[in-house]
Amino acid sequence: MIGWAPDVSSLKLDLYKHFIRVLCNANTSERFQPIRDISILEINIAPGKLGPPHLKQPHNKCPILAFFVGNAHGYVRSVLFNYWKEKDAEIQVFERLPRNRNYTKLMGDNKFCLCPNGYEVASLRIVEAIVADCVPMIIDDHYSLSFNDVLDWSKFSLIITFEKISEIKKILKVILMETYLRMQKRVKQAQRHFVINQPAKPYDMLHMILHSL
Repeated sequence: MIGWAPDVSSLKLDLYKHFIRVLCNANTSERFQPIRDISILEINIAPGKLGPPHLKQPHNKCPILAFFVGNAHGYVRSVLFNYWKEKDAEIQVFERLPRNRNYTKLMGDNKFCLCPNGYEVASLRIVEAIVADCVPMIIDDHYSLSFNDVLDWSKFSLIITFEKISEIKKILKVILMETYLRMQKRVKQAQRHFVINQPAKPYDMLHMILHSL
């Protein structure tokens, strides 16, 4: 489930063919097999918490079209920064969070949250976006998304390849408000599948993983 797990699990080819691997780095270009293996999303859980707070603004008060902040990990992010880093008021992309700005609140101030991969295909931002009622725009070429045997990701997210990074604003601007509201409603409906509860509840993340198994 961590960075080196795909390599370790494939060292013994006679055993590898019998494995069902549960991986965050569900990269189809690195021998991840969606028909057999299981993809789980990364989730950042602070000590004593089960997830980030919910700070979503009403849709008519979301001042930002799209947002991302994160380190320059990997080729996809370097391309994203080249086109958008601190260059546009509607597509707000930062390598460092500006002073006096709250990351979780910023997630809730956006219509769309950019989720580019880093060194690996998995991204914490996908779950962060979903929990914040923010429609995720996933920028990735080889990511097998979690629970895609039962969830239609096209209904509540946008998925583009890195070749389309320069067109992000153009892509988002042509989305009608009614389409965005429909997608955001489906994000809210999908939230229960990407949260961790204690004890576990039906259809939450733990139940979805067990269903996939």
